Amino acid sequence: PWRSPPRCRRRGAAVFAGFGATMAIFSASATLAGGVFTEWVTWRIALVLPALSLLVVPLCLAGAPARKNSGRSMDLPGAALLTLTAMSFLVLIQSSALALSTPLVVATAAVLVLSAAGLTWRTRGSDSSFVPRALVTDRVFLKAAVIGIGVYGGLFAAMYAVPQLLVRDHGWSVLSVGVWLLPGAVVGAVLSRLAGRLTAGDHGNRLLAAVSLAFAAALAAGLAGSGVLLLILGASLGFSAFSVTQVFTTALMSGHIEPARRGGAMGLLNLTFFVGGGVGSATAGALAKSMSLATALGVVALFPLIAALVAFTLGRRTP
Repeated sequence: PWRSPPRCRRRGAAVFAGFGATMAIFSASATLAGGVFTEWVTWRIALVLPALSLLVVPLCLAGAPARKNSGRSMDLPGAALLTLTAMSFLVLIQSSALALSTPLVVATAAVLVLSAAGLTWRTRGSDSSFVPRALVTDRVFLKAAVIGIGVYGGLFAAMYAVPQLLVRDHGWSVLSVGVWLLPGAVVGAVLSRLAGRLTAGDHGNRLLAAVSLAFAAALAAGLAGSGVLLLILGASLGFSAFSVTQVFTTALMSGHIEPARRGGAMGLLNLTFFVGGGVGSATAGALAKSMSLATALGVVALFPLIAALVAFTLGRRTP
């Protein structure tokens, strides 16, 4: 693993804490913003809000370090294959919700198989591929990926199911849902700062495991009913687990991956997280066709439960 001086690690912990707090506040506030626009203007504006993130892309590029004397050009074919694989997979698992026709589903599946095969061949055949072989066979990276998939899968499933249950079964307005989910931002911000300090002492995995376990328990309670308190608690714990996951996995990979490969590794890791989130929401939607939505949410509790179990086995200095 890549080691950093103690002073740098303390400073990094503060940065990670601020990063996690920002993620928690913005993610939970998004539900309120969506509720405000849906209630007072139109739901169509709420669908456009995610596109606003494109406005800050130039700022991110300006702050990115230049690739000086790397000796390697970017693997554009590998990047294209990864993009096709991720996109076709997400479309395929959402095909039922999107009501896609059979020919379109078959075509999407074909694109997925071909692009995944091409990506696998390219990863195995070149050390400079867009998806490095050394990374996808790294145990620490794979464990971090499983944790993120579990937490994001549970969170996305909760964001799919909880608002529907509150509006449909309890008569809440969309705005009320957004307001009551906002406290999750406060809890997430506090826990992310705590995670930053614990990560500096190599105990961040314990906090992540505990929060993920509580998140799983709150979702599993849906098997016994869909009470308002449990729904709000489950969603709030989901935001908390999300922010702690970001802090811990970023710190973990920063200390494990050499600086030259760190940016690419974090990019691939976050892509994996969001794909896992798509799997979680698709799973909840598919299960809801054969059982109640609350029960489906309880089944999806397996996602954060697995994340918690893996987190217990993963310390920051795992070799």
